[in-house]
Amino acid sequence: MAERRTARQTVELGDVQRTLFFPLAARARETRKKRPLLRDPKAVEIVESVDFELAPIAPGPTALVVTLRTLIMDWWVRRFLAGHPGGTVVELGTGLNTRFERTDNGTAHWIDLDLPDTIELRRRFFADTGRRQMLAASLLDEDWLPAAEQRPGPYFFVADGVLAYLREEDVTGMLARIAGRFPGAMIAFDTVTRASTGQELKMAAKRDVAPWQWACDDPRSLERLGLRLIESVPVTRPPAGLRAELPARYRYLLPLGDPIFGKRGLSLNLFQAG
Repeated sequence: MAERRTARQTVELGDVQRTLFFPLAARARETRKKRPLLRDPKAVEIVESVDFELAPIAPGPTALVVTLRTLIMDWWVRRFLAGHPGGTVVELGTGLNTRFERTDNGTAHWIDLDLPDTIELRRRFFADTGRRQMLAASLLDEDWLPAAEQRPGPYFFVADGVLAYLREEDVTGMLARIAGRFPGAMIAFDTVTRASTGQELKMAAKRDVAPWQWACDDPRSLERLGLRLIESVPVTRPPAGLRAELPARYRYLLPLGDPIFGKRGLSLNLFQAG
């Protein structure tokens, strides 16, 4: 056991960047279950080789929320690629996400975008290919946009568990830029309510993790940025096509979780630019 601990890699990241370990750990734990909702062996590999604290994402409701959020985002990406097999997916604030491994159709193009320290960490586990590229940049800047435009359209932008950590003016500015530069593009991201943000601030202080900053009570209010809301669902009510694929116990029990998960105020939203 001592030899294994010595071999684990240490990681130094900023406060917001460290939150990438939460969904990573949730996916790894789900994968280890006897009957998992999703399988992510790459997440298990990374968890076993990187030294970081798993306590903030202990098994329970939070881990299930993260898993369901991932499933819904994956579902939307797969639907997009089914209709546009050679299109481009841009993962905003990718962290250590493995969505490419879970959804790649063999012809899609992909950009994993995140801050330099996170991309440096990603390069320990992933490599660029002819169809897949890692970009070290802030999603709040504009210098990454030309690189995305060089990839073939149409485009699907996805931000999974990212935007709540940013300031409102930064989020709305970024969304407006994408809408203006990529008309017709699909954009998927999660939103949290102001009520849930207040609860999260207290929890973040106890756990010494980055707090949420941006809240959105009504995703439709973002249409003023040049977006059109296509679909918005809570984690307990996945899109009908995905819900039909879930094990029966989840199809019947998830709606009963509304009183619990509803307090978290989490919505998964799919928009179209233009």
